[in-house]
Amino acid sequence: MSDLVRAVREALAARGEPVSRLGYFCAPFRPQSGDLSDKVIKTYRGGRDPELLEQLARRHDQYVECLTRAGVRMPETKFLILNEAGYLQPVIVQQALDQDTLLRPQIEAAELERALDLIDSAALSIAQFWAAVSQRPERIGYHPSIRNFAMDADGPIFFDTFPPLIGYSREEMGRLLLRFSESGMIRSVGSVFPERIRAIQDEWYSPAGTILGLIGSAIRLRPADRTAILERARVFARRHLEGEMRDEVLEGLDKPPRLPAIWTTTRRVLGLEGKPNV
Repeated sequence: MSDLVRAVREALAARGEPVSRLGYFCAPFRPQSGDLSDKVIKTYRGGRDPELLEQLARRHDQYVECLTRAGVRMPETKFLILNEAGYLQPVIVQQALDQDTLLRPQIEAAELERALDLIDSAALSIAQFWAAVSQRPERIGYHPSIRNFAMDADGPIFFDTFPPLIGYSREEMGRLLLRFSESGMIRSVGSVFPERIRAIQDEWYSPAGTILGLIGSAIRLRPADRTAILERARVFARRHLEGEMRDEVLEGLDKPPRLPAIWTTTRRVLGLEGKPNV
């Protein structure tokens, strides 16, 4: 047994309060003591399907490498599978971030101009990611919502690597969304209406959709500043985006971007509505 596996098992046995309750797949937590007290641990729904999970582990490594090569700053992130008598559980161990760097509370608390600068910085990092992966042959996605970013003096830090959005077809990713959902209700609905679950991922694979999703989240966080956020987003699109992506973003900004109905419905079912940035 490796030292990391032993430390993870000890942390799971003494699990404390989660650091977030907004996740679709898990409720990450930070151990209060022990070797992993400076880490966040994310556990995902296990099972007895080793081929699927071994592929998932490989894809996760590939995705982290893809993000890194694309210039995305990330905390140190490790993926492992715990084996309990053949029951396999995926776990991510990630370097914890200073709570003061999380992007959502910064945007909420900042003066307007500073908030707009923070949104611009995150949007620019999204555009740079898509430019960096545009020539890669695999199907690659990105889920850069405000709640998946931190921001320090050096810029954005992205910390959401599950599911690994690389190499899966739309149908395969739809099955993963069902397989790893913690909600039995979602799994039941998805088995009858699989397209409703598959549709959750569509924004993640759309360059324009990820920018619009970020802007929409910012507006829901600061509804009183909607006009200023939309105008700044239009300036950003004209200045930093090109071609089809720019046209789609500008068209999408004709009215405040909204969450897809399937995503808001799913979050209500899971009890994950939380603050308006989802």
